[in-house]
Order: sequence, then C-alpha cells, then structure tokens
Amino acid sequence: MRQENSYEYINDFLYFVIKPAGGNRGGNALLYCSGVNLQRFLPITKGRHRLGLNPAAKGLQSVNLRVRSLSLSHGATPKSIHGNDCSGIAPAKDDLWYSELFLIENASEPLPDEIINYAVVDLLKKIFLACMLKETMPDKLIEPGELKTFIEDMCVKYGR
Repeated sequence: MRQENSYEYINDFLYFVIKPAGGNRGGNALLYCSGVNLQRFLPITKGRHRLGLNPAAKGLQSVNLRVRSLSLSHGATPKSIHGNDCSGIAPAKDDLWYSELFLIENASEPLPDEIINYAVVDLLKKIFLACMLKETMPDKLIEPGELKTFIEDMCVKYGR
C-alpha cells in the first residue's frame, strides 16, 4: 500500500512502513519501521517456544536481517538508528508490540515495494515454521484486512 511518499502495510497483527526519513538524515534516506503484536499472536505461539524465544519477535528479527541484505543487494546502505521515529504506527496501543527501525540510504525506486512484499509473507512463514504449524502462506501479498482475517482464523484453529 503506497501512501504519499511512504509504503505501508498495517493491520492489528503486524506493520511494515517505509517512509522518507526527513530531518538531517538526507533527502533520499528512508526510515524502515517494522513491528509485530506479540499479544495478538499468543494463541498461535503460546506454549510453542522456550523462554525468550518468541517466534513472532524472532521472526521479525530474522526478516529484518534479510531486509538489510536485500537493501545492500540493491546498492542501498542500511544503518542502525535509535529513536522514536516510528512511534504511533502500531494500531493497537494497549497491546504488547515488538518493533525495530533502521535507516536505508540511497534506496532505489522499486526497493520499498520489494521489501514490503517480502517482509510480510516471510514473517508469517517464519512464525508458522517455528511453531511447527502446517499452514501454507500465500506466496503473493494479500490486502492487510484479508491477512488479518487469515491470522485470526489461525488463532482460532491453534489457540489453546
């Protein structure tokens, strides 16, 4: 989903947002924001991992490493940053979210779309694999509302 110079994929379970960094970070720098709602994924992940190894959080970390690699392969430069540049993106404010952000400098035009398409699908594949769920994720990105319904159905199916 493209929103005025930004690329967004947001629902109650996860978000991936790429937007202009602004400020003194350079005119062509992008801010990459990602998050996963640990609380909403609990029916799927609860009891299927060891302490400190939540599949949703670990899945997001793994996806973000691949996003950095993907950025490098396109000639861009990912850089770690700290701050609250991504605050306010998570739709459910009272839930427990795990989030990460970093900067992407010199990103080519098609890179943000490629990142969003990859990140959403791969995050769910990683979570399902870690939880040993035999569910097939679509290889193609579906609308955020459709994905929300799909994940809710999985929560009902696998919830304990």
